[in-house]
Amino acid sequence: MVGTKTLPAGEESCIFTNLPSSMKRVEIYFSQKAAVIVKALQIDDGASAAPLQNNQPRWVTYGSSITQCSAAESPAQTWPAIVARNKGWDLTCMGFGGQCHLEPMVARVIRDLPADVISMCLGINVMGRNSLNIRTFRSAIIGMVSIIREKHVNTPLFLISPIYCPHRETDENLVGMNLITMREEIQEAVNILISYGDSNLIYVDGLDIFGEAFADKLPDHLHPNAEGYKIMADHIRGKLNF
Repeated sequence: MVGTKTLPAGEESCIFTNLPSSMKRVEIYFSQKAAVIVKALQIDDGASAAPLQNNQPRWVTYGSSITQCSAAESPAQTWPAIVARNKGWDLTCMGFGGQCHLEPMVARVIRDLPADVISMCLGINVMGRNSLNIRTFRSAIIGMVSIIREKHVNTPLFLISPIYCPHRETDENLVGMNLITMREEIQEAVNILISYGDSNLIYVDGLDIFGEAFADKLPDHLHPNAEGYKIMADHIRGKLNF
């Protein structure tokens, strides 16, 4: 059962009703579009609640606004949330709109988080902001993975290249990069690290997640719509196996 509530501007109370009367697992997904401050969590008089023992595999996923999923139908319908529920994973989503640029400080945060599986969707913000070029992009990937590996030596780590984006596939940005080149560079970074012994690093081609066949699900020619994020979830959950 998935329920969604929208708070009008100025209101601070959100009530969920019609829940089963027996003991149940309750997961709350906060807005992927805005900051949320939780002031209190209350249940009916006479009801009981307790923290659920967390024995789920812990998943950390990192990416751009395509991982943030602002256009999803609700916070529970982003592709990371759908995949996490389907697989029974405890999700930490680090989807940074416009800000996925392989920063070392983000690599350190991921390194220090508990994780049984890690995935990173890389490239699209670097392409859009011209922040790395053919000289620095591959080395930044290798550096980020190396930092994460300081504490996650054998954790399965999936590197996902950009999904389809029609105007960026072959058109070069200001530093001479396009998405075809970026996918090749990510694949080569993975190959190099595997050749040096990283047997738990896996490359996932973004076109296998969301290719040209779904271009009509890109209303702004960049971000999937709500249906597109569900398609991504369906394809990604089959790739993140460990």
